[in-house]
Amino acid sequence: MTSKRSLFRRTAAAVSAGAAAVVLAACGGGDSTGGHDGHGASAASASPSATASAQAPAAPGQHNAADAAFAKGMIPHHRQAVEMADLAPSRARSAEVKKLAEDIRKAQDPEIKTLSGWLASWGEQVPAEGAMDHSAHGTSGMMTAEQMDKLKDASGAAFDTAFMELMVEHHKGAVAMAKTEQAQGAFPAAKAMAEAIVTSQSAEIAQMNKLLGKS
Repeated sequence: MTSKRSLFRRTAAAVSAGAAAVVLAACGGGDSTGGHDGHGASAASASPSATASAQAPAAPGQHNAADAAFAKGMIPHHRQAVEMADLAPSRARSAEVKKLAEDIRKAQDPEIKTLSGWLASWGEQVPAEGAMDHSAHGTSGMMTAEQMDKLKDASGAAFDTAFMELMVEHHKGAVAMAKTEQAQGAFPAAKAMAEAIVTSQSAEIAQMNKLLGKS
């Protein structure tokens, strides 16, 4: 009889311990995932890859020298385009030119911030504000200081014509830089931006040439 009671107590203790382990495991799972109905567990299992994906742009080896050159060249290029576009509201006569300038500013301002972020994450130097490489005029379409001064002094129809003629050349330079990035770059987001620049700025070149009567 004593032996049977001892066996019963051992069995009950084992069952209780097993139940406690199940409860602790369930609680531990809830604490670690913070989810409900199994969704938290899925999120926890996916989190390492999700975190890696979110950090991918900053990871070394994800970009090459062409990507860095693209960002460093496009930042001052975009800044100059925005500077030109900022002149239009007070100087342009044509509503089309004013709208075009606004579209350029809206597109390129955010890209400057994105490009700067990439360079910072890669440990590269971000071009300083006001660092305009006017010597690149003729290869990247950058305006010389003299051309910018003349544009600032123009108004009305004269401004419209000068703005579009200069911006066409400016855009051609950007398209060439973007095509180089498409061909030689490695960073997917930079190559995607380059593709968008080629598409949008080629369309704007066609629009400006049409307004200039050159199409």
